Order: sequence, then structure tokens, then C-alpha cells
Amino acid sequence: MKWFYNKDINNLAKSLRKQMTRQERHLWYDFLRNYSVKLYRQRIIDNYVADFYCPAAKLVIELDGGQHYDDKKMLDDEHRSAIINQYGIRVVRIPNNEIDNNFYNVCTYLDSVIQKRIKGNSSVTYGDSSL
Repeated sequence: MKWFYNKDINNLAKSLRKQMTRQERHLWYDFLRNYSVKLYRQRIIDNYVADFYCPAAKLVIELDGGQHYDDKKMLDDEHRSAIINQYGIRVVRIPNNEIDNNFYNVCTYLDSVIQKRIKGNSSVTYGDSSL
């Protein structure tokens, strides 16, 4: 299913690409940019800008800083994920501190999720990781 694309947030997506967080830059430049499957940064899906999107795996990767752990933001993130899930896209959330402290295992986990999604086995969940 093709998703709604809000062209009104194009400038926001471009700006976010230029102003990535330290953790986003680390994950992008040290793993995702040269990954064997194409991924995109700050991809618009519906009314949201996803941190990273892998079309082959129908997977969104979101990096979450501390602000994502208050009650309101967690509810907002759940709502956002539910909207994105309606398009058959799975959302994986990775805490920023895992990028900082456990980068190798994050990359191993993401590789596993991407490969299983591509092969049609979407049974891997965030709780399955060693993060």
C-alpha cells in the first residue's frame, strides 16, 4: 500500500537531514549508509519524518533520546508508530544511549531485523535483541 506523503514537510525533512543528532550521524555514516540494502534518512511517511527507512524491509528505524521517555511523548510515539504500521511498515526504536554504549550490538540487531524482514519473516521483535 502506498502511503500518504505530506509534501508540506519537505523542508523539515531536508533540515533534519542537515542537522542529524550525533547518534543519527554515527549510525548513518558508520553503518547504514554503506549497508548492502538501500536505506534513506529522514524519509516522509504520512505526516511524519522517520529517522531512517528501509523500503526493501518495510522498516523504520527511530533513534530516541531522553525526551522520548516522558508519558506524553511515549503516547505520541505509540500513535505515530501505529499510523506507520498501517502501511505495513514496522517501526524499531533504539535508545540513543544504546548507540553510544552498545553500537556493535545495535548494528547486529538491525542487520538481523532487516534480513528477516526481507526474507518475509517479521517475527523478530525489539525484545529479541541483546540490547
